[in-house]
Amino acid sequence: MQTDTIFSIQNHLDFERIALRIFNHQYINNTFYQRFCNLLGVTKASVQSTNDIPYLPIEFFKQEKIVSTPYSIEKIFTSSGTTGSSTSKHYVKDLAVYEKSFRKGFEYFYGNISDYLVLALLPSYLERDGSSLVYMAEQLIKDSNHPESGFYLYDVEKLIKTLQKDSLKNKKVLLLGVSFALLDLVENHHVQLQHNTVIMETGGMKGRRKEIVREELHFLLKKGFNVSQIHSEYGMTELLSQAYSKSNGIFNCPPWMKVSVRNPEDPLTNLGYNKTGGVNIIDLANINSCAFIATQDLGKVYKDGSFEILGRFDHSDIRGCNLMAL
Repeated sequence: MQTDTIFSIQNHLDFERIALRIFNHQYINNTFYQRFCNLLGVTKASVQSTNDIPYLPIEFFKQEKIVSTPYSIEKIFTSSGTTGSSTSKHYVKDLAVYEKSFRKGFEYFYGNISDYLVLALLPSYLERDGSSLVYMAEQLIKDSNHPESGFYLYDVEKLIKTLQKDSLKNKKVLLLGVSFALLDLVENHHVQLQHNTVIMETGGMKGRRKEIVREELHFLLKKGFNVSQIHSEYGMTELLSQAYSKSNGIFNCPPWMKVSVRNPEDPLTNLGYNKTGGVNIIDLANINSCAFIATQDLGKVYKDGSFEILGRFDHSDIRGCNLMAL
């Protein structure tokens, strides 16, 4: 399948048709996913709509090589992990698919990246190899084609001076930062932003600070930066697409990505709208690995397709997931 087809989806019917084609491809060519489906009693012939498609628990990316054909690997993205814990590995056949996904996804919600100065505050990600977030930020920085776009690891004073330059009054600014680094910035410095600055958090305290709920995080950041809204990016190592929130922690997906929620007690059951459950994701950009992922996040989906993330399963919930028991 040409990836242009994936990134040209216009409506629900397009999504259904292409998702079923990708499921058929992955059922045939991804031997681990096929075995997983068969254990659930699901075959290629029994899947007639996306509602019938099994979601692969994301934990298997830590244990197995999840690929949909035997191919040469261009890049391996890895998750961050605490000392002694295993990490997820996403074997990427074609980086061009990832690049097209994040470029078109950003443009879908924010417009042309060349209109922005991109400032990335991503300590802990930059300090290790294999971060898909760092790879995306690096490409967006290049695409912005602005001499002051770049990574600001620990040079906070330079970052603040850049944010406050008068020359940026007529330039859109994107400050992309991991949660703990943005909190450190507003707690230790007074930052006066230009009116056209987008503050976008990527989540995660990465062991640097106590985890807090998004509502509290955004309250602190809005107060610290003196802005009305904090934007958010939702992505992960195991996906090649991102969802974005422009306000209130409510995320929207690009047309080739879809979120639903499952019953934590019966993970094969879809809960529908306005109910809290485990987050399932269809990411059609994952054509070469697995496009149907059961995450460890808890969330709620609304009728318009938007969603919010409310937390994560704890370890006992994960161990008790009967999908993993298979």
